[in-house]
Amino acid sequence: MSENFIQYIGKEAIFTALKIAAPVLIVSMLVGLIISIFQAVTQIQEQTLTFVPKMISIIIVLLILGPWMLKTMVNFIQTMINNMILITR
Repeated sequence: MSENFIQYIGKEAIFTALKIAAPVLIVSMLVGLIISIFQAVTQIQEQTLTFVPKMISIIIVLLILGPWMLKTMVNFIQTMINNMILITR
C-alpha cells in the first residue's frame, strides 16, 4: 500500500464526510442567523428561541436529503470494501 493510496483514502473520507454534513450545517447556520437578526431587531433575548426552528429545519433537510446522504455513504463504503484487498497489502 503506497502513501498516495493512503492519502487518497483519507481525502475521500474527509470529502465524503463534508459532503454529507454540509447541507445540515448550512441550513442550521442560516436559520440561526435569521433568528439572531430577528432577536436583534425585536430585542427579544430568549436563548431557547433558536432551538425549535433549528431542529425543525434540520429534520426537514434530513427528510429531503436523507436518501442522497445514505446513497453517498453507501457508495463510499462500497468503494472501501472493494479496495480492501489493496488496503491490507
